[in-house]
Amino acid sequence: MKTIKITFLSLVAACTMASCDFLEKEPYKITPENYFQNETEVSNFLTGIYANLSQTSFYGNDYMVLAGGDDLEFYGGSTGRISNTGLICNNTTTSDAAVTQFWADLYSGIERANMLLEHIDNVPSMSAEKTAQYKSEARFLRAFYYFNLVQCWGDVPLKLESTYSSGTVTDKDIARTDKNVIYKFIVKEMEEAADEGLLSAKDLGYKPNRISKSAAWGILARVYLFWAGEHNRDDQPEPAEAKSYFERASHFGQLVMGEGHELSTNYWDVFIDMCSDKYNTSGSNESIWEVEFAGDGTGDVRSEGRIGNTIGLQCADFSSQSSLVGKADPGYSYGFLWATPKLYDLYTRNNDKERFTWNIAPFTYRALDSDADKDIKGKTGIVGRTFENQELYELVTGSGWYGEKSYDYDGADEGKEFVNKGSQRGDVYKKAVAPEEVRKDLCCAKFRREYEPAAKRNKNLTSINFPILRYSDVLLMVAEAENEYWGYPTDLAKECLRDVRIRAGISDNTNDLNSQNAFRNAIKDERAMELCFEFTRRFDLIRWGEFVDKMNEQVDLALSGINWNQGSQVAPFFRVTSAYQYFPIPDAEKAVNKLITGNNPGW
Repeated sequence: MKTIKITFLSLVAACTMASCDFLEKEPYKITPENYFQNETEVSNFLTGIYANLSQTSFYGNDYMVLAGGDDLEFYGGSTGRISNTGLICNNTTTSDAAVTQFWADLYSGIERANMLLEHIDNVPSMSAEKTAQYKSEARFLRAFYYFNLVQCWGDVPLKLESTYSSGTVTDKDIARTDKNVIYKFIVKEMEEAADEGLLSAKDLGYKPNRISKSAAWGILARVYLFWAGEHNRDDQPEPAEAKSYFERASHFGQLVMGEGHELSTNYWDVFIDMCSDKYNTSGSNESIWEVEFAGDGTGDVRSEGRIGNTIGLQCADFSSQSSLVGKADPGYSYGFLWATPKLYDLYTRNNDKERFTWNIAPFTYRALDSDADKDIKGKTGIVGRTFENQELYELVTGSGWYGEKSYDYDGADEGKEFVNKGSQRGDVYKKAVAPEEVRKDLCCAKFRREYEPAAKRNKNLTSINFPILRYSDVLLMVAEAENEYWGYPTDLAKECLRDVRIRAGISDNTNDLNSQNAFRNAIKDERAMELCFEFTRRFDLIRWGEFVDKMNEQVDLALSGINWNQGSQVAPFFRVTSAYQYFPIPDAEKAVNKLITGNNPGW
């Protein structure tokens, strides 16, 4: 199904460059003007710009432990932590390898975009339409990489020429540019890209692997919302222009609403598609932009990621047993990311069972070597699932939900054991556990490897795509922006929130939300329930000015042990200072760029 295969071979155009320091201070080994000779070469090079999204330093792996630490999720595991350092644990340094490589990857993407933009107008035999499209995609990606830099680091060097520009090597040292100047550049580039060359989502067949007008407009809404909240990050009064940013966010979100996107019938439809190597099969066109991964660790296509392995349902490793396929080996996952009890309780208060049972693991896979399975004869690998309680078992297997599309462990192997119970295996679930004893810090389950198409799954590498932008996010951004701009929830704001809640199978609460503050709080909760584990929460808390407080609220709760299994281990992860509202500028960059002399506050 995937039409952009980001293989190593497709990166020839970009990777024949010398390995360069972050801002690409050394000349290339190729002469750029001799490379861009036809449309194929331009297309390959553009693919190389896209490829920075899928690197292990970005959505391929590290982004999940850079942007993943928030009040809804933490870094943990069933048998203890692998590590207690890094941004996700709020225990890092200016020499953090993941932070350093992320900075490098973003500037590498910018360098590639600069290089293409400097030469594309001189490529012979390219149509004006194709030139405009490729140029617009490169401009948007460059702006998107800068948005990630500003969102994470604030003021950063703004470099709009390639290192090898006009036949000479440009300046080696570049000072940081005020982030507001960069924001103005970002929104101008994205808006012009949408107007001047990007294709519509319809023209692209609603395949979210490529930048469309919808993707550009949706990300513009996200940029304006974060820009509007920058004063909160710096503990400054709200500037007069912030209100206009909310108006622009609503405007661009509404443009997306006119592009033929809808919410899928079921919340999990879009994620099953991502895990199954498919796009928008329900016809709703909910997924607007995804980072594409492909391959299974073998063959010519090698663009695998770690979605489902780093973040996904925990499962034992059977990769060395070639005979185990399908439900006997639903795919190894470390399950590094776990939900806090706060998310569990949020779902419970809203009677939100559909998103609960998909996002938070309602069960764990049970392998043969479990003492409870000694009586199961002639079976190996995964033989069943242990549900957290009987209600979750009945919802998943008997409600007509995604259980129909999941593996069926029937007979004596399934539904005979519950975590929160007082009886032995094989008994009927008889009594409820005291509320304070129920474990609520459960594994993230949003990305499930059992849907991968590979007959035999690779231990660590997956082909599961990463969602950057979904239509539900756009609706919630419009709702928030409308409320903030007008000072009250408009009819449009209520309609957008209502659509998201109704799709989730929960009540329409908009009639009770008539004040700006009440609606604002409802949007915050809705974004948590809808978008958890999609790595927007940390940045939402930062732009709302709530990151430090909301994180520290979890410390005492975790230490109390109530509803936590890993609380005492992970409590330090929530004890953060305001320094963590920014990433530290890497020591490696400061060592080669003499015009960066300081660092972000607290680093």
